[in-house]
Amino acid sequence: MAEDLPGRSTEAIPDFAEYRGLWVYVQHRRGEAAPVSWQLLGVARQMAQQIGVPVAAAVLGHNVRHLADDAIKYGADAVYLIDDPVLADYRTQAYAHGMAALIHKHKPEVVLYGSTIHGRDVAGAVATQVGTGLAADATELSIEEEGHLLHASRPDFGGKLMSTILCKRHRPQMATCRPGVFPTPLADPERTGEIITEKLGLREEQVDTQVLEFIPEPHQVDLSNADLIISGGRGLGGPKAFEMLFELADAAQGVVGASRGAVMAGWIPYQHQVGQTGQTVRPRVYVACGISGAIQHMVGMQDSDVIIAINSDANAPIFRSADYGVVGDMFQIIPALTRHLRAFSTEKRINGPANPAPDGSPEQR
Repeated sequence: MAEDLPGRSTEAIPDFAEYRGLWVYVQHRRGEAAPVSWQLLGVARQMAQQIGVPVAAAVLGHNVRHLADDAIKYGADAVYLIDDPVLADYRTQAYAHGMAALIHKHKPEVVLYGSTIHGRDVAGAVATQVGTGLAADATELSIEEEGHLLHASRPDFGGKLMSTILCKRHRPQMATCRPGVFPTPLADPERTGEIITEKLGLREEQVDTQVLEFIPEPHQVDLSNADLIISGGRGLGGPKAFEMLFELADAAQGVVGASRGAVMAGWIPYQHQVGQTGQTVRPRVYVACGISGAIQHMVGMQDSDVIIAINSDANAPIFRSADYGVVGDMFQIIPALTRHLRAFSTEKRINGPANPAPDGSPEQR
């Protein structure tokens, strides 16, 4: 029988009746929430309705009461708020201490974090302190109605397989989830919920690290919230070709992404990488330039509303997933698009908006 196999545990699964509810950790930087927090509230709301439990958010920081209000608008029934000057800047020790204390006291059965530098850092520390497991970089979530067992799935082996991680013997079940893989729910300003204020229980002198100065990156790339992404791959042939992508992105008010191959070749920094080992994005329009369409890249952008592929190889796999495909020389096509967009923008500035229709409404163009 299965229970007699060597190495298989025959220990009974503990009773977790005292653990209840799904939580989302609200990540922020100095009071500005990361969009992944609201995305996770949306999927937590869906799972909670399926199994009939409440959804809560955990907000830690200083002068962050507004985030508690926002969390309710995005789907939280309750918010556990720790507002303390010690939490003014993110430090692992202080934030993990506060989060672990909330978990020990209120006992959620599931806690979700964004799979960002911040989210991965605090989630790992919290998992250690509360003695539970942590599924990393999940791209799919589901929950069993009986037993409320969380299924956190993620691509493995170069995107060829999906692994599903379960945490049967410990609570809470915790997972970090990639930004952009779940849609952001609409905020409902009419929603109401409870805000429960808790103490941090940690003094400044007890924290081992100090933030002496905060220096923001000069050129931050926010792919997860972009409506238009223009990505380049190995088909561009070298780093200089990315200059024309930046020009097109500037003309179209978009941002520049890249395939893993282009990043590994050193043509563009990692922060631009889209795909299994980069960022997961879901823009309105994704333009793939010189990208073959390997599965590792596709898992990071396949949920884009519209995919446009530009490639000189008519047999490139990317065309099978594209809504629109252009076969041709990118070094002619992309500059031509840039010139057209700049000319269109200039015309709009000179001539103004379209003439109003007779009823006073703007004319459709």
